[in-house]
Amino acid sequence: MALRRALHFVFKVGDRTKTATFYRDVLGMKVLRHEEFEEGCKASCNGPYDGKWSKTMVGFGPEDDHFVAELTYNYGVGEYRIGNDFLGLTLQSSKAVSNAKHLDWPLTKVEEDLYLTHAPGGYPFYLIDKEQPLSDPVQKVCLAVADLQRSTDFWSTLLGMNIMDRNEQKKTVLMGFADTQCKLELHDVSGPVDHGTAFGRIAFSCPRDQLPDLETLMKKENQKILTPLVSLDTPGKATVEVVILGDPDGHEICFVGDEAFKQLSSVDPQGNELLNKAMAEDKSEEWFAKHNRQKATA
Repeated sequence: MALRRALHFVFKVGDRTKTATFYRDVLGMKVLRHEEFEEGCKASCNGPYDGKWSKTMVGFGPEDDHFVAELTYNYGVGEYRIGNDFLGLTLQSSKAVSNAKHLDWPLTKVEEDLYLTHAPGGYPFYLIDKEQPLSDPVQKVCLAVADLQRSTDFWSTLLGMNIMDRNEQKKTVLMGFADTQCKLELHDVSGPVDHGTAFGRIAFSCPRDQLPDLETLMKKENQKILTPLVSLDTPGKATVEVVILGDPDGHEICFVGDEAFKQLSSVDPQGNELLNKAMAEDKSEEWFAKHNRQKATA
């Protein structure tokens, strides 16, 4: 499955301003594009919400050869409950470590050259205190599973990921489509996986003509299809086709047709400006305060 590649992880964010500070000023990522939507996504990209929302893609470089973060912000929701499903994103950047120290961003030393920090909302990030590589600094995403062998079989046999490392002591398996891409680490938590309301989604691309076959395979194997093959429109940009799957623990997996996605995901030089403009024009906090109400907790 060499033609498949890791794209991004979707995070729901309740405080867009603090979140922007974390990704831009602490991690050192750049805004790759920003889009505003008046109604919910047909593939629930923003979660089970119908109202106004925004999507901001941030990363160290274009999604063609970098693993990035998709930040979805629902205007009426200020907080999400974290579960134990997302166990961390690991990246290598001594600059991110020094940025965190300079900004007094909470940072915990885990071991030599490794720090733990958290994005607003509680999402864990691991920072390797070594020089940022010229290639993608993002190394892996770690997800919790209840049965490591079952999940390994799903991701390798059905989705075509290569097993790159096993650690019996830590109860982890490292997988990926290629050595040059961000990896997926599965960690057996010896119990149920709780997705909370902050549950995310990991996305991969594949040639568009693989999507129907992937959907057919999932049906044949009695696996979860959360969103059957559907076309998603972004105003003024490419229309992409996606199928959303669920793994044995309910982790959401998006496969998107690569050809159209490469057009959709091109870097927008106005992305940073558009995000700043949207944050400046967002009066939702003022509205809730004026009406003596708080934003919803999902």
